[in-house]
Amino acid sequence: MTRKLRLSPVQTIALGFIAIILLGSLLLSLPFAQRAGRPPLPWLDALFTAASATCVTGLVAADTWSQFSLAGQVILLVLIQIGGLGFMSFAMILTLALGRRLGLRGRSILMESVSSLQIGGVEGLVRHILLGTAIVEGSGALLLCFAFVPRFGFWRGLWYGVFHAVSAFCNAGFDLMGSLEPYSSLTLFRDDVLVNLVVMALIVIGGVGFLVWEDLRKHGLRFSRYMLHTRLMLTASAALILLPALVLFLSEKDASMAGLNVGQRILASLFQSVSARTAGFNTVPLDRLSGGGALMMTVLMTVGAGAGSTAGGVKVTTFVIVLLYVWAFIRGRSDVEVFGRRLDEGQMRRAFCALCFFVTLALLSSLLLMLLQPLPMQDVFFEVFSAVGTVGLSTGITRGLVPLSKLLLIVLMYMGRMGSITVVMAVAEKKNARIMKPVEKIVIG
Repeated sequence: MTRKLRLSPVQTIALGFIAIILLGSLLLSLPFAQRAGRPPLPWLDALFTAASATCVTGLVAADTWSQFSLAGQVILLVLIQIGGLGFMSFAMILTLALGRRLGLRGRSILMESVSSLQIGGVEGLVRHILLGTAIVEGSGALLLCFAFVPRFGFWRGLWYGVFHAVSAFCNAGFDLMGSLEPYSSLTLFRDDVLVNLVVMALIVIGGVGFLVWEDLRKHGLRFSRYMLHTRLMLTASAALILLPALVLFLSEKDASMAGLNVGQRILASLFQSVSARTAGFNTVPLDRLSGGGALMMTVLMTVGAGAGSTAGGVKVTTFVIVLLYVWAFIRGRSDVEVFGRRLDEGQMRRAFCALCFFVTLALLSSLLLMLLQPLPMQDVFFEVFSAVGTVGLSTGITRGLVPLSKLLLIVLMYMGRMGSITVVMAVAEKKNARIMKPVEKIVIG
């Protein structure tokens, strides 16, 4: 008698994302998705693009506007939206539309998909997420139309507003500005305050995480009543915007921001600081970054945004927990405390594992990529950390990658969206309890 295959919620989500990527690659490679007069997109490039969109990364093997027809752009936008909110959110909509109820297993998968802390009320949380997403993306699209409609005309400007609002909110980094200059991202709008502020706001709102949304909905502006997770996210997010912006303002004066006045540099510094953590838009040429600026943005790509958000990276709370633990160790404290609360030791171990796994994966992948192709080390590190952090920023080497290098980045984008340590958990088998061995000390430091 055959044993029925029983997937865990994490495994179900992992396989679901793979299925969506494969389906997306098939659709994007079909003739109707290609712009008239363009050569057909090779399947590997279609797979790369589908993975980048579903994993809300933004790395592209071909310029989005130049390569894809309106139908292809719509497919990309659907992949971005599903990738940003999680396919289980859309599965819940379909289930409820058919008049059915989610069972315990369905709610368990949904809870894992949106990183909810408890299974009770997860359907209500997802409803709030979907409603909030519609309001935020709709508002962002409307505001962007004030900048795009006068420049591109009504219908095209409206489509540009919708596309870039969804892409920014989902921290995807895909753009349609190839109609002005291929692979230019938002560099031609670096002086447009409205576009910069709206895109930054969408990135931040999408990146703080769905649990933070729910906490803000329940408690308004009463900071003292927020969960510890929310207080850490809001405080750390503000610091991770302002401090790196100051570093970029100082380091890029004679590099990527050469020729800009003080006001333009402030706006550009803030935009790059916000976008570098997972969004993938840029308003300055990244191939002209200084060494210090590239390193700062690589650190931001490693940190990422909030857990249970539309973004990637090791997550802000993971990074903060590691810093707090190191600070406590320096002070000779055994417990880690913040905002009057003590952190769980198991969570601290998981945070360290997640950060170590992320950095190790990125370093080994960078080495492999340099073995596959003779590329500058700074460009390779930037590309790899951008892929595994699901950021999408690039110094321009993506289009010149050989097939094996593209396959490597596809795997990294997938692991980054799922959470690299989550992917390992999804494929690992549970082990039975083992007898504990004797303890022996080694010398450290």
